[in-house]
Amino acid sequence: MKIAGQLTVQRQDHLLVRETVLGEGIRQVAGELRLVDLVDFVTYVRTEQFANLEDIVNSSVELYFKPGTLTFGWAADLDVDWGSPPRVTLDMEFRHLTVSVFFGLALEAEHASVDIRHISFEGASQAPEENTRRLAQAIAAARLTALADKNGP
Repeated sequence: MKIAGQLTVQRQDHLLVRETVLGEGIRQVAGELRLVDLVDFVTYVRTEQFANLEDIVNSSVELYFKPGTLTFGWAADLDVDWGSPPRVTLDMEFRHLTVSVFFGLALEAEHASVDIRHISFEGASQAPEENTRRLAQAIAAARLTALADKNGP
């Protein structure tokens, strides 16, 4: 029983590290998306105008990432009520090299966060740290070269 608990904690630790790596990697994209008027997000999500959401995401992503590496997953959720600050969550996909990540990108007024729902590594290593390193490398390699050179990987 204790071993199973340690494995769960260890897996959770790797997930948190990977979410941090991913969040840092897409920080600028999230910042661009937070410039979009909240009313636009609410309207497009409520009326299921996902092509419009995709256009917004693509416009933000194209500034920082190679085409097709970071995309909108054609689903979104809203938390807009009187009792809490608004939150828009976009389903996103990152695919580059041999790494695929499906995650939620939550946008709020002052910050953004990621929630990894599924991650896969082609030819995954038995060492979780190696897979996390591969995620970081894939994100760095997917960034536009001029920006990556300027700001580092």
